[in-house]
Amino acid sequence: MLGESDTDLSTAYDLAMLDLDGVVYIGGEAVPGAPAHLDAVREAGMRLAFVTNNAARPPAAVATHLRELGVTADPDDVVTSAQAAARVLVERLGAGARVVLLGAAGLEEALAAEGLVATDVEDEDAQALVTGYGPEVRWRHIMRAAVRVRDGLWWVASNADYTIPTAYGVAPGHGVLVETLARFTGVDPVVAGKPQRPLLDETVRRVGGRRPLMVGDRLDTDIEGARNAGVDSLLVLTGVSGLAELVAAGEHERPTYLARDLAGLLRPHEAPTGSEGGWELGGWRAAVVDDHLEVTGSGDAEAWWAVVATAAWAHVDAGGAVPGTDGLTAP
Repeated sequence: MLGESDTDLSTAYDLAMLDLDGVVYIGGEAVPGAPAHLDAVREAGMRLAFVTNNAARPPAAVATHLRELGVTADPDDVVTSAQAAARVLVERLGAGARVVLLGAAGLEEALAAEGLVATDVEDEDAQALVTGYGPEVRWRHIMRAAVRVRDGLWWVASNADYTIPTAYGVAPGHGVLVETLARFTGVDPVVAGKPQRPLLDETVRRVGGRRPLMVGDRLDTDIEGARNAGVDSLLVLTGVSGLAELVAAGEHERPTYLARDLAGLLRPHEAPTGSEGGWELGGWRAAVVDDHLEVTGSGDAEAWWAVVATAAWAHVDAGGAVPGTDGLTAP
């Protein structure tokens, strides 16, 4: 169920680990209000880290993009799945290890920063393979890498995102390659990106923080990743997760807090309370009747989302089906 905080989240936690697309920006534009909200969060003393599963772009390129959108960011504020993958590799193999690289500049830079030697797929002295999204990666190199993994070469994948946003629409992501190689080789890689925990662990290691909070818009990467890392999370409703996804969320995908946008970092959070078979908060009451969510009352929009989510999860946890939402419209 949802958690509570008597103080603003920006003071209850000391590090916000922010997903990017759908949280800070959408495509080429900042989420409305995001730059100002993040400035206010910093002024409250909270550290910010911009966390991305994208292994193709180096941190400096990500920081430049953020600054162009009006968001204050330095390269040291950005942590990528490429950096997390390089950390996984160096912790097992040590600096100087030779690693076959199938990916783009961001992954190559991350390997070099850890003292690892990026090499090609024909290098018989390589101790591991690392893969990431790379539009210039050739099929013949993928085939050779697949055979080597099948024959025992250790494999680390930067992420397993099945799709990526592009200027021409949603396209296949690195996860498609991961699935292809895994099916051929019978080997599952070590995955560094969300929802696995290496990326969030690397973020805390680099940026610091004793009370980190993950902030994301995707239940199956950001929020599940927070669960896997043992940290609290804030789901913002500016990205891909909507009503259908929220009510169907399994326990491993449920956030600690809900907010319409990043302004949710700047306020306390109250959880709904149970009452006569329903859940109430801020003037709203939600209950599941005949496997369908019913909401009555009026009040703040965020309280509406909170009672709807809590009523749905309580119903499912008691053995019910995911409730229907036909006719429900968020205020």
